[in-house]
Amino acid sequence: MNRLKNKVALITGGAKGLGASIAQHFYNEGASVIICDKNIDQASETVKTINGKAYYMDVSNSKNVEEVFLEIKEKFNKLDILVNNAGINGFENRQDLLDDRISKNNLQNKEISENGKITSHFDITVNMTDHEWHEMISIHLNGTFFCTREALKIMNEQSQGCIINMGSVLGTTGGPSSPHYSAAKAAILGYTRATARELASRNIRVNAIAPGYIDTDMTSGLGDVINLVKSVTPMKRFGDTADIAWAAVYLASDEAKFVTGQTLSPNGGFVMSQ
Repeated sequence: MNRLKNKVALITGGAKGLGASIAQHFYNEGASVIICDKNIDQASETVKTINGKAYYMDVSNSKNVEEVFLEIKEKFNKLDILVNNAGINGFENRQDLLDDRISKNNLQNKEISENGKITSHFDITVNMTDHEWHEMISIHLNGTFFCTREALKIMNEQSQGCIINMGSVLGTTGGPSSPHYSAAKAAILGYTRATARELASRNIRVNAIAPGYIDTDMTSGLGDVINLVKSVTPMKRFGDTADIAWAAVYLASDEAKFVTGQTLSPNGGFVMSQ
């Protein structure tokens, strides 16, 4: 308890899922919590239980991000922790893509075992639209940059702060049906290391969390992919949101005061190094 006492923390994409769990854990540890999300109705409900503040924010819109951070600076006059959590998985309302992934994976396994040659292909990249690519990069990578830039306008004056960026195991392993998601998450891990070096002189720590597969709304619609992932995960299960929230608490606390430029990856053994 009180590991984050008197800290002000902002979490993007905090209305539900990982962000909401991080918000709850931060509150339990004594932080004042701000949730920023496009789903302002859900965000407003979430902050009711943690005595927090909710703001509408589209992290891919730099002007909107700037305006919200100006409001936060005026109201709180400081910012100790930023969690860049907002994101999408690219499968929203696209069950056809998920079904195709399972079908192609099964076909490839069958073809290689029976014929020794794969003739069924994913063809995700060649069929990806400009909009799908730009939307993924804008929300994940641009959003992380926009929010970090505005947070630094507060943290630099304080000469202290903590930034936690949300990566993914797919940022290092890659995903055959998620080249845009994998690219964005890999870039975030590189951005984390670069800014950690830049900001160390100001006593601002920057780290990343790279979750494995976690039981949230974003993964609940993965269908048969769930069993496929579990089968290749040594712990044979998905994680829960608290597994990520506790990692965020650690990185935000003074227990991690000598930790910067690192990627912490709770993933049940799906990836053995990050």
